[in-house]
Amino acid sequence: MKKKFSLLLCALFLLGLLTACGSGDSGPSDGSSYTSGNLTFTTGGDQGTYYALGSVLAGQVSAVTGTTVTAITSGGSQANILALSDGDAQLGFVQSDVMSYAYTGTNLFDTAVPGFSTVAALYTEQVQIVTLDPNLKSVADLEGKTVSVGDAGSGTYFNAVDILNAYGIDAENDINPVYESFGTSADSLQDGKIDAAFVVAGAPTNAITSLSATKNVYLISLDDDHINALIASSPYYSRNVIPAATYALPGDVTTVAVGAVVVARDDASEEDVYNFVSGVFENLDAVAASHAKGEELSLDFAASVTSVPYHPGAARYFAEKGFEVATK
Repeated sequence: MKKKFSLLLCALFLLGLLTACGSGDSGPSDGSSYTSGNLTFTTGGDQGTYYALGSVLAGQVSAVTGTTVTAITSGGSQANILALSDGDAQLGFVQSDVMSYAYTGTNLFDTAVPGFSTVAALYTEQVQIVTLDPNLKSVADLEGKTVSVGDAGSGTYFNAVDILNAYGIDAENDINPVYESFGTSADSLQDGKIDAAFVVAGAPTNAITSLSATKNVYLISLDDDHINALIASSPYYSRNVIPAATYALPGDVTTVAVGAVVVARDDASEEDVYNFVSGVFENLDAVAASHAKGEELSLDFAASVTSVPYHPGAARYFAEKGFEVATK
């Protein structure tokens, strides 16, 4: 009898272990509250595009699939990567360059951040080099000038460094750098305190639009040779043209852009990530009806990321549509 009782206890103990081991979909190992079927989506500030569009996407996916997505505000790209790493969210908006920095452990990140993958690229955010001086026609003309390069340590700062370096200009020694936000940079241009400013955002950008209402605004173009070299060394950039009508410019402006990308924790379930991508891209008309950026979404661009591999759930959807993307 005692032997049978001991065997029963062992069986119950083993059953408990198997149950615990088999609960892989209940959440990641770091103790986050994720359960399959519910995704937390970190976006950006409550007045920004990331939060506004993210809320639309979350509502759309929740309405048409079996996955509930909750969009929340955040501090933006870098904060979203850290939220994924800490297990506080399963999805996040991030600029493609910041995503690459996190993946490789460069610039904004001292070490590589593991455990995240690409879901989809959504739209482009152009590098806009703004000036009121029509004589500044090339990046090379910025040498010796006072230039806003974005907030210190920001994504914009590293974009400015990349582009200046491509033209052989040291951002700390060959220009007089100032570290200002988009709005402050526009004010400084208006007041004649700076010669030019780097602004990285989807065009039209409110700060530049407001400036163009009272001043003749110019954007500095990049030439194809420097663009090609920049993309070869930093594949998160893409060539982009800003139409003249955007800010009543003298002509179209050629520049580079980074992508606004959705990323996910690797251990978010394949089904949930599949539902997110399909819920968005099978309903683009509904997304566009709720937010203007929805008109820019396309499968070609969504599947174009090469710097960070895709989540298996996203890859499965893109494969169904004829797009092969790299996975880990």
